[in-house]
Amino acid sequence: MDLAVIGKFIKERRKAKDLTQAELAQKIFVSEKTISKWECGNGFPDATLMLPLCKELGINANELLSGKLLEESEYKDKAEQNIIHLQSLNVKNTKLLLTSEIIIGLFAALSLLACVCVAAYLDLAVWAKILLIVCGFVVFLACVHFCVILEKDAGLYECKHCGNKYIPSMSKMYLSMHMGRTRYMKCPKCGKYSWQHKVIK
Repeated sequence: MDLAVIGKFIKERRKAKDLTQAELAQKIFVSEKTISKWECGNGFPDATLMLPLCKELGINANELLSGKLLEESEYKDKAEQNIIHLQSLNVKNTKLLLTSEIIIGLFAALSLLACVCVAAYLDLAVWAKILLIVCGFVVFLACVHFCVILEKDAGLYECKHCGNKYIPSMSKMYLSMHMGRTRYMKCPKCGKYSWQHKVIK
């Protein structure tokens, strides 16, 4: 999937429909700058915008991903290539999110440790030490919450009993026992509890 080719194709189709960037942007509820970014190959519409964009340009999603109008004979081959490519991108993005979770978690722990150490070893007023430790905890809790969101949305949890793959609710994420990215949860499909591993989508 070549963003430059797709961007050129979006521009060609927009002009074929006799639309300015501003008019197209208004029709799909994005900024003119966003359309310009896509046409320059510096970005790509997310899943929620692909179908509205295709509708306005008079193309289908497969043609958008291919960066050209497709003949019926090549439609199936291109569709399979695009699906494989999108799956590959999805796996890369999921791995990136999970790596970000580790980095943020380490930052949170080190921030809290630094605040506690400074409060313990520097000659500060009691109120300043308390404030420093409280700030460290606030940063720590905010980072932990963000890490839980990242872990929840990156990949799926798989039930050991029925193989069901799903995204748990935030309450399940917070209340379940866990070891790393393995959590003891109830499967919404079979209703059984098990240690469920995180799997890449």
